[in-house]
Amino acid sequence: QVQLVESGGGLVQAGGSLRLSCAASGRTFSSLAMAWLRQAPGKEREFVAVISSSGGNIRYAESVKGRFTISRDNAKNTGYLQMNSLNREDTAVYYCAVGNYYTDPTAYVYWGQGTQVTVSS
Repeated sequence: QVQLVESGGGLVQAGGSLRLSCAASGRTFSSLAMAWLRQAPGKEREFVAVISSSGGNIRYAESVKGRFTISRDNAKNTGYLQMNSLNREDTAVYYCAVGNYYTDPTAYVYWGQGTQVTVSS
């Protein structure tokens, strides 16, 4: 078992930035890939970014490439998502998940409870 708790969401104006955190406990965080996924109202959950267990491999969704940065600190059992140049289309509940290195949201077993990000114009 692994427990995940996201934080850092909130209300931000378009063009602004937020940094999300994902604190992990339980199974060894450093042995698992970590992903950020999001779900906007009325839409399916979608992949945002994933980082391998060591941090050496990273993938981004095309919609966030160049604006978002995923990272992790295995010593702190914490992962991060730095989000810059936010726009209204980024409004969603953001979840972190851990497991194998997947881009398919349905492949992840361990999820956090989510944190709301709202971007206003």
